[in-house]
Amino acid sequence: MSKISPSELEERLSSDDPPSVLDIRPSDAYERGSIDGSHNVPVYDDLRRGDEAALRDSLSEIPDDRPVVTVCKAGVVATKATDLLESEGYDALTLAGGIRRWTGYRNQSLGYRLSSFLRQLV
Repeated sequence: MSKISPSELEERLSSDDPPSVLDIRPSDAYERGSIDGSHNVPVYDDLRRGDEAALRDSLSEIPDDRPVVTVCKAGVVATKATDLLESEGYDALTLAGGIRRWTGYRNQSLGYRLSSFLRQLV
């Protein structure tokens, strides 16, 4: 399973062939803040419990003609969505660190800068 960093996603979103961004968080979390142009399919709680049915039922809402980047709160549950999408033939990636890391990246927060620095050391 592949992951994409916030900086890589930002670069790809501004390209001529941007990926589709699938935010799986609950609707209220999505409404409080999301990636511009993303699509919300609120299956986070289902996937967290191991129930893939809701995401499978929503596949018709997800474009299959371009890569799909899955997003959740911290990137953990989105990996389940990515795995399912890959098994269905999608070119899918998970946003590493989820919306938390995306927000930190966009705001260049101290926490984001520190964690990025530590990742470079490892």
